[in-house]
Amino acid sequence: MLTETSTEKSQALSYSLLPKVQDFLKSPKKLFIGGNWVDAVSGKTFPTYDPATGEVLAFVAEADKEDVDKAVKAAREAFEKGPWSKMTPAERGKLIWKLADLIEENLEELAQVESLDNGKPMSVARVADLPLSIDLFRYMSGWATKIEGETIPFSLASPEKFFAYTRREPIGVVGQIIPWNFPLLMAAWKLGPALATGCTVVLKPAEQTPLSALWLGELIQQAGFPDGVVNILPGFGETAGAAIASHMDIDKVAFTGSTEVGKIIVKAATSNLKKVSLELGGKSPNIIFADADLSTAIPGAASAIFFNHGQCCCAGSRLYIEKKAFDKVLAGITEEAKKIRLGPGLEPSTEMGPLVSQEQYDRVFSYIRSGMDEGATVVTGGKRYGEKGYFITPTIFTGVNPSMKIVNEEIFGPVVCAAPFEDTEEITPVANQTIYGLAAGIWTRDISKAHRLASKLKAGTVWINCYNVFDASLPFGGYKQSGWGREMGHAVLENYLETKTVCIQL
Repeated sequence: MLTETSTEKSQALSYSLLPKVQDFLKSPKKLFIGGNWVDAVSGKTFPTYDPATGEVLAFVAEADKEDVDKAVKAAREAFEKGPWSKMTPAERGKLIWKLADLIEENLEELAQVESLDNGKPMSVARVADLPLSIDLFRYMSGWATKIEGETIPFSLASPEKFFAYTRREPIGVVGQIIPWNFPLLMAAWKLGPALATGCTVVLKPAEQTPLSALWLGELIQQAGFPDGVVNILPGFGETAGAAIASHMDIDKVAFTGSTEVGKIIVKAATSNLKKVSLELGGKSPNIIFADADLSTAIPGAASAIFFNHGQCCCAGSRLYIEKKAFDKVLAGITEEAKKIRLGPGLEPSTEMGPLVSQEQYDRVFSYIRSGMDEGATVVTGGKRYGEKGYFITPTIFTGVNPSMKIVNEEIFGPVVCAAPFEDTEEITPVANQTIYGLAAGIWTRDISKAHRLASKLKAGTVWINCYNVFDASLPFGGYKQSGWGREMGHAVLENYLETKTVCIQL
């Protein structure tokens, strides 16, 4: 339900909620288990907030261990006995494609829900989050019919004596825990490959942003997925998330979030040695050479850190600029930062919304204070914006060194550290001087130099003369403490498949 104050705030701004969104916000927010919308066993609910105002959007059922048990039982039944286990790959693919169609039909409503719950500009949700989610499901629907084994020749035995082949089989019941920075898109990244491979799912959205996942549950029902194939449990990491990670009847857990929580997930998963895939944090270097096309590199570098309010695991938060271009590039990015229009996500003019929560707001400001205390210089930003909500102005630090917290630790906000460098040999070890290895950017006209440096960077994705370019066909994931496994592309299917070897004596 909407509070009076949040309704009044909406009316005061230059947007109105779509009728379906208004009805959705007023309706009870329950758990989706075994094809049914149910209250939590405990009866507890929790609020989800509009980060632009700090006011309550809705109250949501709070899943706990008992609810996880029920959802896992429903998922196990669907996997082993239900119609899902008997469905052909082509039928699975058609259902996934149908889900994409339904998301497309609800694009405007889902973009509005995403903007309300997360704070991101609706314009961004409309052209990025939603189209990428739709494309991910359509891309994965095609893989459902293309999961193949191999025939294997023996190296010692005669081919007339033995015949061997492999089968690729779904891993089983999968627990999936997703973050709050791209709520619907992260649900798509997780659900798409799991469904294509024939797994069943218990999905826990972030407690800060559960609404688009619940809307997605309604679309899953409309698409005709069998009961229990997807179960959606809003709740808290310490309770519902922990119960999923340690559950003895979950075969695999997939998590996207911070490296700190990822380590907790790994420890909990040892309860039954379930398979684990992790897409974790980053502190990505973004490297601009003096020979780059600066008319592209400057706005590109600004977007690399300020897109989605800096709440991106791959954000280009360490900006390295060749010394002879440093002043020009810094001035350009500073100008870009100052031009960014902050405001509520549903305002058409907004280019950057609020951070997702009071907790995240406090976290980012603690890093800004740390940078100042350690002697770094704030070129622009570093301040609160407005009187309501969780807004922080785009912030640029210079005068930084590798010992500073703002250089070493993931901030997950609109804060970038800019530093000069002399040449390629100098920048390579500096760029790799991090516990993370998720992404990196290179800006140069010298394509040979770009490829040489790309081969030396310890990062799962390297963008050259671009940044934040994603496609369902491109594997995404990290080196080092940025995670295990890959999302998207053919590579993600490995997360959800077992390989069985069959050997026959002829």
